[in-house]
Amino acid sequence: MATATSPAGGQILESAERLRRGLGISFRDQIVEAIYEDARAIATGAVRQARPAGPTWDAKLDRILTSRIWGIPIMLLGLAVVFWLTIVGANYPSQAIALVLFRIEGAAVALFDAIGAPWWLTGFLWHGVYRGLAWVISVMLPPMAIFFPLFTILENLGYLPRAAFNMDWLFKRVGAHGKQALTMSMGLGCNAAGVIACRVIDSPRERLIAVLTNNFVPCNGRFPTLILLGIVFIAAAFPPSLATFAAAGSVVAVVVVGVLITLVVSWILSRTALKGEASSFTLELPPYRRPNIGQILYTSLIDRTLFVLYRAVIMAAPAGGVIWLLSNVVVGGESLAGWVSGFLDPLGRSIGLDGVILLAYIIAIPANEIVVPTILMTYTGAGMMIEIDSLAELRALLVGEQGWTLLTAVCLMLFSLLHNPCSTTIWTIYKETGSAKWTTIGALMPLATAFIVCFAVAQGVRLLL
Repeated sequence: MATATSPAGGQILESAERLRRGLGISFRDQIVEAIYEDARAIATGAVRQARPAGPTWDAKLDRILTSRIWGIPIMLLGLAVVFWLTIVGANYPSQAIALVLFRIEGAAVALFDAIGAPWWLTGFLWHGVYRGLAWVISVMLPPMAIFFPLFTILENLGYLPRAAFNMDWLFKRVGAHGKQALTMSMGLGCNAAGVIACRVIDSPRERLIAVLTNNFVPCNGRFPTLILLGIVFIAAAFPPSLATFAAAGSVVAVVVVGVLITLVVSWILSRTALKGEASSFTLELPPYRRPNIGQILYTSLIDRTLFVLYRAVIMAAPAGGVIWLLSNVVVGGESLAGWVSGFLDPLGRSIGLDGVILLAYIIAIPANEIVVPTILMTYTGAGMMIEIDSLAELRALLVGEQGWTLLTAVCLMLFSLLHNPCSTTIWTIYKETGSAKWTTIGALMPLATAFIVCFAVAQGVRLLL
């Protein structure tokens, strides 16, 4: 009997590999189509019907939702609606949670002052560590508590497999797996959750491509920055009644850019470091189902929202302390934040940003939610993370005092979209791949992409102008 290690076995394997390469990339699809065609012929010969059955209501609905013409536009429209509901619905709960948490901070600071605690201890614990935690909770919890249930409803209804069906041909062309569309959708809520969702992809090579590129989909933690830019530089040009729609539209546009970057990077990986043949899979569209409210609440609030929030809070605690130290430790008449941001400024200017923005993203590696308050803190020299409620004051600070332009906003949107994953996602990549090498690539490849894209945009616009 021939074995794989025997000469005869080796010849058989070599012949099989040669024949396989000559079959073309669609032979698996042809096999599946042939199986279904045989099943249809058998069923037609065995089943007798009094009259031909017309298409069911779900088949009619699938003709629209999976249409070559309407499928992707409907998907983008649904995404815009989800973002709009998240933006509008999260605003007031975020303010209410922040009000309560910051009142606790005020009471604790008063207590520490009453017992004569050193100013640096009070500042580090309450204006630093606690305020960082409070900011992450107040900014991150309400959007997740809205986005994840909406996402889970679509999942329960059976729409997400249809979204994967609409995107399958794109991923197949770039050498990736169609199920990557599902993992990207999960990444909109949290990239760490999106990386975990890559387990649904059976092929190790294509699973790794999905893991490495999931960060190109903006997660919930990057929404505050994107929404801020959308409101200050885009929505401000529209009437107040249309401002939220314009902000939501700008976020959707960023998501579309992220999908395009994902496809490009997936294509590069599938032809270089992760070269290989794209696998096929049979996607059977499940029937439409009535959403299970209990399952939706448990999955979205317990499994996803609280799980992700817990990881973010753990990572954000030290970041708040670091922010306070950088802004309050003074060397040579300048805070450490001022020294570091000044050192980074030439690099930031070359990609359309500045040193303060780069410093904020370094500090915000544990949690992207603290990028905006860190930028405002450094600009104003407040010594702690702050928020400016008035749009006019915010615009005066960013545009009037700091010289932000539309180019700054565009580059910051691109950098926010493409930069390195947060520490929670980096740790999740390591847990999923078990490889320090791929974890390093997963962390540095997006950062390199962000610098390249922002540099090209900034320098290109400056040359044209």
